[in-house]
Parts: sequence; C-alpha cells; structure tokens
Amino acid sequence: MPEQEIELKGTNFTLSVIQIENNDLTLLDAQLKSKIAQAPQFFHCAPVVVDIKALEAFTDFVNLKQIIENNNFVLVGICGHSSKEQKKAVQEAGLAIVNKGSVQKIAKEPAKVVQQEVPAPIESTVIENVPTKVVKGQIRSGQQIYAKNTDLIIMGSVGNGAEVIADGNIHVYGTIRGRAIAGASGQSESKIFCQNLQAELVSIAGVYMLNEQLKEHANLPQCIQVEDQQIIFNQLN
Repeated sequence: MPEQEIELKGTNFTLSVIQIENNDLTLLDAQLKSKIAQAPQFFHCAPVVVDIKALEAFTDFVNLKQIIENNNFVLVGICGHSSKEQKKAVQEAGLAIVNKGSVQKIAKEPAKVVQQEVPAPIESTVIENVPTKVVKGQIRSGQQIYAKNTDLIIMGSVGNGAEVIADGNIHVYGTIRGRAIAGASGQSESKIFCQNLQAELVSIAGVYMLNEQLKEHANLPQCIQVEDQQIIFNQLN
C-alpha cells in the first residue's frame, strides 16, 4: 500500500496580534482578563501572535506563553524580534517566528483595541441592563459600543475599524463595515441584522467569519445566525 504523501502549501491566514510594550507580564495578564470579560466566547481559543517589537531586551517567552495560554488563547508565534538572542529564546520556548503582514491588534498597553491602520485607541462605551439600547448615527473608526445583557440597535452604519458588541441581538439600519459581535456572553440564539453587509468580522456566541469568507453574502441585507456551530445567512427582502 503506497504511503500517503504530505503536501505543504503556502497560504494566508488572518490572525490577531497581542502587542506588548513593557516587560510587566502581570499587567499583561490583567489586561487580557479584562478584554476577555467583554466577549468571553469570542476570544475563547482564538489564535494569536505576540508582537514584541517594542521590547528589545525581552526574552522571557516561557512565562509569556504560559500567561497567553492560561487565558485560553492559542499562541501561534512571536513577531517583531530584534536580536539573535530573542530569536533563540523564542525557539527554545517552542514558539514560531512569524513575519507580520496584515493583522489586527486585540490587546495593547493599556489594553487598547484598534485595527492596524487606525492609530487612535478605541473609544469604548458600555451600556448595561436596559431593555434595548438604541444608538443614533455613524459608529466611527476607533469606537466600540457594547450592549451588556441586552440588544443593540444602530440607527446608522458601522464604519471600518469600529466595533459593535451585544450580549443579545444586533440590528444595524445601515452598512456594517467594521466588526459585529452578537451573543458575546455565549447566547447562541442571538442574531445580527443589517441592511448592507461589508463587515470585517461577524461573530455570534464565539462562532465567527472574517471578511474574506463573507464576500458571497456582501452588499446585501442579511439576517445572520448560528445553527450547529455554523454561521447561517438569510437574505432580508
């Protein structure tokens, strides 16, 4: 019986990046826990790369790996190393050296969430314990709206680099160009409604799809939901 051949191919994947700017791993641990608390299902087992370009002398990759994995992220590798010593320490910790391409930052001291092309920190607004939260107008790049324990209605559009999060449903009476995360605390029955889907990411109860996967459903009014751990699209009339 012939042996099965293994085929290796080069391809591109969209990964999130945790960018750290000091050696305080205790602070990093606290920031990750704070970020996860906003959307625990979305970040669970998310693959990440750590960017250390701001840390010229950092070599404690064993403890860094432990902290990342203790917070239920999957650490793929390290980027931004600046010396042979750092590269050696990365490899000795059993991690890969990653060349950073087009990535999204999900944690930065002090725990700022931004898209790579947006230099300003996200302006975060958290709404709690109201029947339904209604926000009128454009959600601009760098803004984050989180409707805790309720639904979120956006009377406008969600711009590139913006993020809308709800524990319940999300209704956008305009275009989604940024990120929409419904069922952020694990509510799999939550849905996302929009008049025009051009999103960077949509997620429901931790099940997500990126822009590249959304193209066949783009530029249409959509009702998005989860069935059997799969994102389902129902075009609105």
